[in-house]
Amino acid sequence: MLALTVWLVALFAPPATYFPPPDSQGGWRTLKTPAEIARVAGVEIARLDQAFTYAARTSQHGGVLVLRHGYLVYERYYGKGSREAHPAMASVGKAYTSIACGIVMDEKRDRIPEGLNQKVFTQQYLPEALQLDDPAKADIRLGHLLTMTSGLYEGGARFVNGEMLPPAPRGPGIAGQDEAALHAPMWTKPGGGYSYASLSTHAASIVLRHLAGMEMQQYIDEKLARPMQWGPWGYARRRGKTEYRHTPGGADIEVRATDALRFGYLLLHRGRWGSRQLVPEAYVDACARPSPYNPHTPFSLQFEVNQDGHVAGAPRDAFFKSGAGGFGIYVVPSLDLVIYKMAGDDAVYDADMTGFPLDANYDHSRDNWKPQPHSQFWDGPVGVDDGVRRLLEMVVAAVR
Repeated sequence: MLALTVWLVALFAPPATYFPPPDSQGGWRTLKTPAEIARVAGVEIARLDQAFTYAARTSQHGGVLVLRHGYLVYERYYGKGSREAHPAMASVGKAYTSIACGIVMDEKRDRIPEGLNQKVFTQQYLPEALQLDDPAKADIRLGHLLTMTSGLYEGGARFVNGEMLPPAPRGPGIAGQDEAALHAPMWTKPGGGYSYASLSTHAASIVLRHLAGMEMQQYIDEKLARPMQWGPWGYARRRGKTEYRHTPGGADIEVRATDALRFGYLLLHRGRWGSRQLVPEAYVDACARPSPYNPHTPFSLQFEVNQDGHVAGAPRDAFFKSGAGGFGIYVVPSLDLVIYKMAGDDAVYDADMTGFPLDANYDHSRDNWKPQPHSQFWDGPVGVDDGVRRLLEMVVAAVR
């Protein structure tokens, strides 16, 4: 009777959730043939090849990686892209800033009791911002910084309740990494509209720096990289002639491609990695759906969300973060799917910027690459966000 009970429990118990060992110990599990990938993972490789061909038209260097049911079913690169490359991933870094903020809010809840609703332009959280150069900044909450509705402005389009306003004059630049973020001009009151601003995300990272008592790179290493056993990683040391004094909260994390998948897989599992809850479930859930701090656009806590169906070929629970140059990290819970789109040009792979040497044996065929026409109907290159969204649709179409 005992043997029968054990057999029944084993038969009907849910399967154990898979989490990969580090790459140094074998890394992600894989499947060998297109037929096996179709049968076990439900993915058509021929369609992923089409998605890869499209991705290669959107950037000089890069790659496409697809994870389904915990299997790395597709990994292919072009140009300087490779598993061991460390390109500066532009605004994809904002997603890591957001998740780090979610962790620190939970860890230091006694010091930031209102969480996302905490007003942060204060002596406790952003003492460098005082005296305030605009009294409206006193009402900026952490949730405003993380949804781009703080009112801080660095140029570009503005949105109010879904309606786009033209860019406004940006004003003179402000020297200094932190200073530029904390003393940026306001274009509206906090919560009054959305305008994409890396300065806003960097301000959130300064709040984290004060709460954690360390640089954000050190905090991410402690809370994410080491528990998940990433390989070598870091942040770009500079962008152009600008040297970073602190971790850049708005850009340029440098994570190996298969470790970018680990980050997405962590979000797919609502912040859990193995037996550990690395990120609060509630925070990941808030990243994946529209935010009350941003009623203006489908952008939550540094992630674009699809609950309004604006990416028509993707499920409505998909959420993702794009980055300049064509980078993208995507999570689609209903399909048990994670995608990483590596991208970029020569500059973001340069060792002087990244601090990581580049393999001299990379594919040199794209050294003189130029953007190709989008289609016979449009002779311009594929736009960054268009390319990121279209790749998502193409990969989703490959899933049975």
